Amino acid sequence: MRVRRPESKLGIQHHPLPLGEDIRTAPVLLAADVGGTHVRIGLIRTGTDASGPVEVLHYRKFACADYPGLAEVLATYILEAGDVAVRVKAGAIACAGHVMPDGRFISANLPWPIAPAEILARLGWNDLQVVNDFEAVAHAATRADASALMLLCGPAAPMPGPTLVLGPGTGLGAALRIPTEGRPLVLATEAGHAALTAGTELEMAVLREFQKERGHVPIEHALSGPGLMRLHAALRKLHGDRGGYDTPEQITTAALAGDPRASETLGVFCGLLGSTVGDMALLYGAHGGILLAGGFLPKIREFLAHSSFAARYLNKGAMRTALERIPVRLVEHGQLGVIGAARWYLDHQGRNP
Repeated sequence: MRVRRPESKLGIQHHPLPLGEDIRTAPVLLAADVGGTHVRIGLIRTGTDASGPVEVLHYRKFACADYPGLAEVLATYILEAGDVAVRVKAGAIACAGHVMPDGRFISANLPWPIAPAEILARLGWNDLQVVNDFEAVAHAATRADASALMLLCGPAAPMPGPTLVLGPGTGLGAALRIPTEGRPLVLATEAGHAALTAGTELEMAVLREFQKERGHVPIEHALSGPGLMRLHAALRKLHGDRGGYDTPEQITTAALAGDPRASETLGVFCGLLGSTVGDMALLYGAHGGILLAGGFLPKIREFLAHSSFAARYLNKGAMRTALERIPVRLVEHGQLGVIGAARWYLDHQGRNP
């Protein structure tokens, strides 16, 4: 596979260090948010105080399909970002998957394996840490106001308590941020692999279609980019349709244009998402609010806002009143994952890179 250097003018937000500033007085690390479709990378100035704010000096998004591995993506980014990036010797990588206590990384949604030792050798770094992607986003939850796109339901101001961050991408990620007297505690979860439940006759019919192929149907089998395709295929089969769409982007574009079958597919997706978010809010006690940070949700935000999402989120019997007090906000995932990876690195290393 040929490694392509992307056009530098696309999607970069670049705030270079002042010329001549000594990197030792402005510690910098490289942080990456790695999903099944895209890798988002940022050059992060951390400051001299590990508990202080971080600053994105340079940011770029890459398509996974253009590269044979993560090391090649990182190497391309370093060349593009320039001299400061070349001098970086530490990195934090947030990935869609599960980090085992012994350091092994398990993921069913990445296009290539993550091999930290190989990346360290390739880049000549001293340190590289890997964290779950939504755990990283949760570490950046306090920055979410700046990237908030829409309040979907609930009050504008949350109550004190845990914040749930979740969203569909190549899979369904979720993490819980719990405030404490010291630094917040963030719990990574594999909630996307819990069993999918149905709440309408149509959803039950779709679930039965899924069960013809597998015994355990996880939530992310429907609530993800690939899941949107599976929903569309199941609905076409139930309706006896011959045609259809071949990518999630085609489905969302057609739905926004008013295509009946695509609209039905996206409507089922939004309803299942609302029900799932309500379940998770109750399971995790997310009184501090819920942030939806999935990759393609911002593109369908108006559709989502006018769908059955909010009604299904609140449809939890006697707990409706409790859920009405929990704000659900749609945020832009992009730089939050990169900032969160850097924030997580600093919190766990207790030192500058």
